[in-house]
Amino acid sequence: MDSDLRRAVVVTLGKLGRSDDWRDRADAGYSLAAFAEMPEAVELLRGLVLDRGDTFVTRRTAEGLLRRKDRVGLTIVASALAAADDNHADYIHTAIVDVFSIFSDELDEALRICDEMSGDVDDRVARGARRLHESLAEIDPVLRPA
Repeated sequence: MDSDLRRAVVVTLGKLGRSDDWRDRADAGYSLAAFAEMPEAVELLRGLVLDRGDTFVTRRTAEGLLRRKDRVGLTIVASALAAADDNHADYIHTAIVDVFSIFSDELDEALRICDEMSGDVDDRVARGARRLHESLAEIDPVLRPA
């Protein structure tokens, strides 16, 4: 893995994420989610989840992070959710339902991770994990193991 190239991509997507055009910010957020494990991407992603200019950016960035289906993506979404107003929280909730309403095993794993994160030393992550868990717990997935 070429960490210099990955950093360069994060920097470039960060510039795109600061664009005046909501479409650029939405594309940057979704794409930047692939680099969420990089410390340089975390604050950029949190800012895009809570985008002040357009809630489509919120939804698209949250979706990209949630589609990772890992602790890194869930942590950033939880952290943003803890600070989200009702409008942003609604769009984050839509992304949660879109990502986790199909497979019960993916939903169960996300719930397990949120349980762990609810005890995080970072109060913002812990509060957001509890909110995220509440949203996930409302979902009745379509497919369950046979």
